[in-house]
Amino acid sequence: MTDAASTASPADHRTPPPGPRPEARRSGTERMAGGVCGGLAEHIGVDAVLWRVGFVGLTLVGGSGVLLYLLLWVLLPPPADDGPDEALSPLERLARRLHAAVNGYRATPPPV
Repeated sequence: MTDAASTASPADHRTPPPGPRPEARRSGTERMAGGVCGGLAEHIGVDAVLWRVGFVGLTLVGGSGVLLYLLLWVLLPPPADDGPDEALSPLERLARRLHAAVNGYRATPPPV
């Protein structure tokens, strides 16, 4: 005697493919400094703590963690759900100006 579970084909147990990944951008909610680790966590699907530990590890091993973090802070676009520019820190304003300059924007990036 066989039951339905043993006769089911492997195709019946497939999980649906995941939806599209969110765009790689800095996080507006999961942020400690610039939102880089939170944004990478949202994009890749790995916890932000693991990204932070990785950056700290790179910093302790050779100092490249800080440089990589700053580079990603400039290259990753800011969060889409930000408020007015008056609430931004001077470092965040600088990062946005650098991001706009690197990507060829005049003022702010165009809306998505």
